[in-house]
Amino acid sequence: MGVNCGSQVVLCEYPIRLDTYEGCSHDCRYCFARNKRDIAAVKPLHCVEQVKRFVSGKRTLETNWCDWDIPLHWGGLSDPFQPEEERHRCTLEVLKVLSETQYPFIVSTKGRLVAEEPYLSLLSRCNAVVQISMTSPLLDKLEKGAPTFKERIEIASKVSPNVKRVIARVQPYLPQCKQTLIKALPDMKKAGIHGITIEGMKFKKKKPGTVRLGGDWAYPDDTLKRDYLEIRSHCRELGLAFWCAENRLRSLGDSTACCGCGDIPGFEGNPFNCVSVKNGSGAVATGKMRDKGTANCFSSISQSAGIYDLIKQKSFYEMMKDSAKMFS
Repeated sequence: MGVNCGSQVVLCEYPIRLDTYEGCSHDCRYCFARNKRDIAAVKPLHCVEQVKRFVSGKRTLETNWCDWDIPLHWGGLSDPFQPEEERHRCTLEVLKVLSETQYPFIVSTKGRLVAEEPYLSLLSRCNAVVQISMTSPLLDKLEKGAPTFKERIEIASKVSPNVKRVIARVQPYLPQCKQTLIKALPDMKKAGIHGITIEGMKFKKKKPGTVRLGGDWAYPDDTLKRDYLEIRSHCRELGLAFWCAENRLRSLGDSTACCGCGDIPGFEGNPFNCVSVKNGSGAVATGKMRDKGTANCFSSISQSAGIYDLIKQKSFYEMMKDSAKMFS
């Protein structure tokens, strides 16, 4: 934990992850992290020294493929602004470093603290994009430890004037939420939200209307595409940007960088990944990615015996090309 790069490297343009906690006291019933660990057991991660090393240009074996200031992607497995932050202040420690260094980052949250002091003032001095998770008021009953959907709109209105942009993270999307989401889009626009990024719910057990997708159950492509095109049309009428975080439908979005910041100067991600290339990014590997010994981040994907010794001899470029065969 802390700063790391793992399995998301084949899927995401911003795969360098930062978490300041293990677990999350928001206790959202649908959270995918429940499949990985006991999220109710919140553990603070005092990783400020890791962050200092990374933003100064020092790379680990997992991140040595990247020789530019790629934005950190903060809040993948826990919410940095969850209630436990009031006790431990791990997020506050890291925000001070990012404010001082002006290192770019994307942070995902649904927490109240992001709009409160001293966090809001610090964010205003950072090079930050804030994603606020919000799908529909219908999900409030599944997010009992988090602010309501209406409260998150208010949070967005306080944060949006103080950061590069605020993105509404419509994840997880369920088809039954479509109309309430469309109805809320004008309020999102009024709150200063720049656009939305959307991805459908994944289930571990079969639900009505779902199909098998890898190890999960998901809504069929045609169902999601139909809904997303309708939602995108309403977004465009309002002047809201639209991105699709669905790996197999990424091209429906305004760009393949579904975090919603690929067009911001200084927020250069890595479009040389399997999903972005398949969806038309046209990216090529950098020179550093072609160096031997830059593929260690792929060890979390390939778990077979003896694979780690092989990966150590490979380049990031070679492993990404091999991984791309799974997406062909």
